[in-house]
Amino acid sequence: MADDDASPAGTTTSAPPSSPAPLPAPAPAPLVPDKRAGWRRWLPLTGIIVFIAACSVAMLVILGFSNGPTGLAIGLVAAMLPVPVLVSCFLWLDRYEPEPVRYLVFCFTWGAAVATLVAIGVNSGAAWLFDKWGLPEALVAVIVAPFIEESMKALGPILLFWRRRREWSGITDGIVYCGLSALGFAMVENVLYLGGHGYAAGAEQYGTATGLQNVFLIFVVRILFTGFAHPLFTSMTGIGLGIAARSADRRVRWLAPIAGLLMAMILHGTFNLLPTLSVATGETVIMLYGYLGFMVPFFFAVLGFAIALRGYEGRLSERILPVYVRAGWLSPPEVATLGTLGRRHSARRWAKRVAGEPGLRAMRAFQLAGTQLALLRDGMQRGLTRTPQEHERAQAEERKLLTELSGYRAVFVGRDPQAPMAFWNGAFYSVRFPDGTVRQVGAPAEPVVPLPVVLPPPYYYR
Repeated sequence: MADDDASPAGTTTSAPPSSPAPLPAPAPAPLVPDKRAGWRRWLPLTGIIVFIAACSVAMLVILGFSNGPTGLAIGLVAAMLPVPVLVSCFLWLDRYEPEPVRYLVFCFTWGAAVATLVAIGVNSGAAWLFDKWGLPEALVAVIVAPFIEESMKALGPILLFWRRRREWSGITDGIVYCGLSALGFAMVENVLYLGGHGYAAGAEQYGTATGLQNVFLIFVVRILFTGFAHPLFTSMTGIGLGIAARSADRRVRWLAPIAGLLMAMILHGTFNLLPTLSVATGETVIMLYGYLGFMVPFFFAVLGFAIALRGYEGRLSERILPVYVRAGWLSPPEVATLGTLGRRHSARRWAKRVAGEPGLRAMRAFQLAGTQLALLRDGMQRGLTRTPQEHERAQAEERKLLTELSGYRAVFVGRDPQAPMAFWNGAFYSVRFPDGTVRQVGAPAEPVVPLPVVLPPPYYYR
């Protein structure tokens, strides 16, 4: 019972040094705020927003000119229908340490505006050149499109990887960032197909009913059957970037993203080759066999891989954070609560029961900071902090996170009336029992996590 309440009640006395030994360290020092001038701080962000906005306007003009106003409106509505569901799937993968919304929006809008604008220009120019050279235009989809589309979809996440490396905690983050960029690209491409090749072409020849029928058929084929294609291809680049983010080997940091990008291009080219061969040979079974025999199994294999990696950050927390338990910064149950989503949910319900909504918010922040601390410590142990300046920044971030954990803990500490007060000092608990005595109790082999216990109503004897 003491352990059930020791998780929020664990007090800290010392900070862990760079080695796992629980030696005392000076009190955490506040971080020095950024002193850059305001215009220097906001200029890059403003430039990115203006650039993406300009590309978005250009894409709307191109789509409006190609599809017509009605085709553009119908294409936009139909293409946006699956987007919330698919975005939710990517966010579901990243529950342990959710990425900042601004970076997720950046990747999505990059794919939707910048990548599509460049891809349309290059593909159109390549089609014109191929026609002038007497080459089949279908080769553009097999040779040119995979190269330029995968390069441009990946460029946004690569820029984020370059400028915000600390936001990449592993392969899952790479899949999420690159998948959202590909999802934005696929949405705008679907607008072109649904509104232009679907509604506008059908309505111009046979009337509105035929146009709407075309929209329905293309929606089924491009979104329900092959809507996974673009995110699947670009996730290969995301896997390469995720591997590079957690590696201290310089060769891996360069070769993994390149290998991932090449794999994305090969998959994309193979996918586009299937219908080209089917049309050229008149054998529709080529498309069917390639889709059912390779693309669908490969998609489910990657999906299973991503789901298996979903709990990586929880397992990492249980493996890395015991060093802070031995130093007295965390108690064993606090580490146990970070291991799985079920335990985290249980801890949040417990915190809400004993401290209300502030307790719930504090527990959520506590879990996020704990996960970030595990990732930071793991990076330090892997050698990701390669220079003295990077190591000093990592230590400052470590002190900041430990201070934040203590502040979040204070919101719900000692508020459970069903358990005695317990304090963790790095080796054992000091538990105050109802009779007023204080006893030292060791941590169990498998710490008990806080559970949401409902207090029974009081019973009065007559």
